[in-house]
Amino acid sequence: MTGRPRGRGRGEADAKLPFENRVLTRLKLELAYFGGSALLASRESRGAGAILGFERVRPRRAGRFHPERSREITPRFLDRTIRALKRWNYDIVSLDEACRRAVILAEPRRFVSIGFDGAYKDLITDAYPVLSRHGIPFTVYVPTAFPDGLGEAWWLALEAIIAKERRLALMIESSERRFGIASTSEKYELYAFLSNWMRTLAPPDLSAAINDLCRRYSVDLAAVSREAAMDWSDLTRLAADPNVTIGSATVNYSALSNLKDPAALREMTMGRAVAQTALRREVRHFAYPFGDRDSFRRAHVVMAAEAGFVSAVSTIPGIVEPAGRTNLRALPRIAWDGRRQSLRIMRVLLSGAAFAPVKPTPNAAQL
Repeated sequence: MTGRPRGRGRGEADAKLPFENRVLTRLKLELAYFGGSALLASRESRGAGAILGFERVRPRRAGRFHPERSREITPRFLDRTIRALKRWNYDIVSLDEACRRAVILAEPRRFVSIGFDGAYKDLITDAYPVLSRHGIPFTVYVPTAFPDGLGEAWWLALEAIIAKERRLALMIESSERRFGIASTSEKYELYAFLSNWMRTLAPPDLSAAINDLCRRYSVDLAAVSREAAMDWSDLTRLAADPNVTIGSATVNYSALSNLKDPAALREMTMGRAVAQTALRREVRHFAYPFGDRDSFRRAHVVMAAEAGFVSAVSTIPGIVEPAGRTNLRALPRIAWDGRRQSLRIMRVLLSGAAFAPVKPTPNAAQL
C-alpha cells in the first residue's frame, strides 16, 4: 500500500484492537464467567445496573469487507439478549427509571436499560418487531439532520467507496495521497486510517473531505445517508409507543470535541428543539456523538445540563452506581461489540466484574 496508514478507527479501544489482543480480551472475559466473577458481583449487587448500547440491527451481510461490523448485531442476537436478561433476573427499564435508580439507594435487583444510537432505518424494520414482541422499554438517540434528509453518514460512504475500489486517492493536509487497496486487509487498514483522520476534522473540513471522495468515486452521499436513516414518520410511529423514549444526539452527529464551545452548545440545544417540535414531546436524554473519551470534554457535560437534558450517555464502559455516585450527564454505557456472540461475555460486562471500581463523578454544578 502506498502511503501506509497508521492509527485506529472510531470507537472505544477494544473495537479496533489487533486480532490477538481481541482474542485475549475475549478469553479473559470468558474465564471471568467460568470463574464465577459475574455471579459473585451480581450477588454483591455491585452498582445499580448498566446501560447497554447498540447501533445497527440487521441480518448478517455477505462479503469479506465490513469495517463497521462491531456496530451491528442481528435480530436473532437481540432476541437472545433480551431472553437472557430476563433469565438473569435483570429489570429491563426505561432510561427515566434508570436515572431514578441511579440517585437512590441500591435496590435488590439490578437494572439494564437498552438504547440505540444513530436512528438507523433497520431499527424499525428489524429491531422493533423483536423489541415490541418482548414488550420492553428502550431509548432511541436521534441526530435530527438525518430524518430531515440532510445528514452526512460519512462513515457509510467511506465504507462504500473502499469496498468497490482497488486504488484510492484523496487530499490530506494539502497533499494528494494515493493508496493501493486490492486486498481485504489493505481495505481494512485504509478504512481505519481514514475514519480515524476524519474523526479529528472540524465539520466543514470533514464535509469537504467526504464530498470530494464521493465525487471522485461516484458515490451518492445524500442517497447513502437517506437510505440508512429513519425519517420523521418512522420516528413518529416509534414515539407513539409508550415503551419508547426518544433522545437526542445533536443535529449533525459531530464529535463535540471538534467544535468550538458555542457551536457545540448550539448542536445540543438545536437537536433537542428540533426533535421536540417534530415529535411533540419532551426530549430529556442525550447521547454524546461517538461517545468515546476523545469525542467530548468535561465542558460538554456542563453544556448537557444547560441544554436541558436530564441525562447524557457516553460509550465509555462501566456500570451505573447508586446513591448519586454517577453523574447522570456522564453516564457510562456498555457499547456492545457485534463481533462478540457470547452471552457469557455480556453477563460478565453487565455484572461490573470486568471494570475497576469507579470513583464518584462530580455533579455538573461542581465542574
